[in-house]
Amino acid sequence: MHEMIEPLVRRRQMLKLGGATGLLYCFTPGLFAEELMRTAQMGEGPFYPDRLPLDTDNDLLIVNDSLTPAVGEITHLTGKIFSASGSPVRNAFVEIWQVDGNGYYIHSGSGDSEVRDGNFQGYGRFLTGTSGEYYFRTIKPIGYGTGNFHRTPHIHFAVSKNGQRIFTSQMLIQGEPGNERDGLFRRVSDPGERDTILAEFKPIPESKIGELAAHFDIVLGHTVEEMEDGTLRGGIGKSQRQPRRG
Repeated sequence: MHEMIEPLVRRRQMLKLGGATGLLYCFTPGLFAEELMRTAQMGEGPFYPDRLPLDTDNDLLIVNDSLTPAVGEITHLTGKIFSASGSPVRNAFVEIWQVDGNGYYIHSGSGDSEVRDGNFQGYGRFLTGTSGEYYFRTIKPIGYGTGNFHRTPHIHFAVSKNGQRIFTSQMLIQGEPGNERDGLFRRVSDPGERDTILAEFKPIPESKIGELAAHFDIVLGHTVEEMEDGTLRGGIGKSQRQPRRG
């Protein structure tokens, strides 16, 4: 599945972000064993893509060979996947999906295709490296909803290993006023658990186009198995449908 990733772009972007913002850091496996708080899980929602886009790489701003980027605040999203003991999880599939700048998913039930941003991929995936790292280029999420239903800005995350979905949650913006009014966020009542699903979106100082950087680590609730040669068995885990909205 390495063909889905742009290795040089990924490496340069992550090194650039690590040097400029300090978002990436070195990690010694097991160093913080028994001290890491597991990332809170949240429902998948009804809008996991019912048909995956033809382009499923980790750059959500450009679809295939299009020259027109998606509308939104460009965000470089990085993070690492850890086991509960603090060891990095390599060769895990990280999936993200979110609404476009108009508030619509690529799911067929999320609005007419004419109102969606056709230049926004809406979904991406990444195979973690030896230190458990992932990287996406996307847009800063926005809120959406009508009437009495409204969701605070968020990005959906799913992690699969050995062909099985092992984690599902959502990442919210730290300090976003809409969080406290969000029904799903309120269900995570423990302040410590809430912190595990919040991420800061910081301006990249040297960016001339107002790019942002966000860092979101995920600590899994159990240790996952890996084959001796580091390969996967099967593909990305099938989505587990949840009766929750958004």
